[in-house]
Amino acid sequence: MNIRIRAAEAADFEQIIRLIREFTSFEQRPEQMCNSVEKMTDEKEFFHCFIAETDAGEIIGYAAWFFCYYTWSGKAIHLDDLYVQPEYRGKGIGTKLIYKVLELGKANNCNRARWQVAKWNKPAIDFYQKLGAKINDVDWNCDLIL
Repeated sequence: MNIRIRAAEAADFEQIIRLIREFTSFEQRPEQMCNSVEKMTDEKEFFHCFIAETDAGEIIGYAAWFFCYYTWSGKAIHLDDLYVQPEYRGKGIGTKLIYKVLELGKANNCNRARWQVAKWNKPAIDFYQKLGAKINDVDWNCDLIL
């Protein structure tokens, strides 16, 4: 099976929303999912994503990202989500997706890449550490719904 990694397009939004729903369930927080194809379409200038697509055109994984600026280090790329459907894990697809994001960050002179991982997600923690990521338990997410 060939997997193609490419930038997401508006025509992909329906499949991506389906995967985001799967991801929120995997993360044990499906009640926090409030995005939709309509919202993503209206806000598409803010949505950046690489997808993993099969030869049949099925999207089986995605890496959503955005550029940001950290006062301590400067320009950065933030990996918002990295998700691969369970039946496709262990085949290098997640690695291809995250490397695509990291390559983009390097090409755009970013000083760092940052993302979060759930404390309970040992396979993801191991995966990120193998990439060379430093994972700390100092910073916690602060969310305030506007």
